[in-house]
Amino acid sequence: MNVLALDTTVRDGSVALVVDDRIIHERRGDRSRSHAERLPSELVTVAVKHGVALADVDVFAVAAGPGSFTGLRIGIATVQGLAFVDNRRVVAVSALEALAQLASSGLAAGAIVAAWIDAQRHDVYAALYRVSDAAEWTPERVTSIMGPRVGDPTAILRDSAHDGVTPDVCIGDGSVRYADVIRQASPGTRIIETPLLAGAIGRMAAVRAQRGEAVDPAAIQPLYVRRPDAEVDRERRSVKEGTAERR
Repeated sequence: MNVLALDTTVRDGSVALVVDDRIIHERRGDRSRSHAERLPSELVTVAVKHGVALADVDVFAVAAGPGSFTGLRIGIATVQGLAFVDNRRVVAVSALEALAQLASSGLAAGAIVAAWIDAQRHDVYAALYRVSDAAEWTPERVTSIMGPRVGDPTAILRDSAHDGVTPDVCIGDGSVRYADVIRQASPGTRIIETPLLAGAIGRMAAVRAQRGEAVDPAAIQPLYVRRPDAEVDRERRSVKEGTAERR
């Protein structure tokens, strides 16, 4: 099975070609250019480099979020467009779950993984997962026990501690940015550097596609967690205009 995978949740993101359960090629995107400028060419280049035409791709995979609103829209639209051409199916994967899958490698069953993505504004997109002894990349490998949610790093750590949960590891660019906060609140938590996600997304998608869980491209929806800024701004302007009219 040929899977072409894309992550646009962050500025650089990544693309990968996965064949069956192996990552054939994974690379970081060109951070100096926007997603709109470099897609879909980055995906096509990776596939063609390994002799895989787009018509040979069995399943397309994409990070559904959370992350950059613009990045998510462009990434999902790109994958939808490519999948429509040859009537292919798509698997959308949570970026938080992909991080947890990567962190779970080598961990014992019962270990707790915190996945943190930098959400700007001194917030993180966060989720907690418990590792099982199931095979890596299967949905059963990690089970969500909190989230996804967005909030202040200190508050998120406080809430998990209140529930009696202490992460064994924390992974993602949010954990790197707020490493000092994590170490102060939970000295025993190991922080993992931010990995590329496209390869993990592709491997997870391959498992789900084999189970018949790939969907029609039109069915893919972004996982925002936080409302888009444009929506909040429209609501704020509407409230201001309504207040002005009543005066």
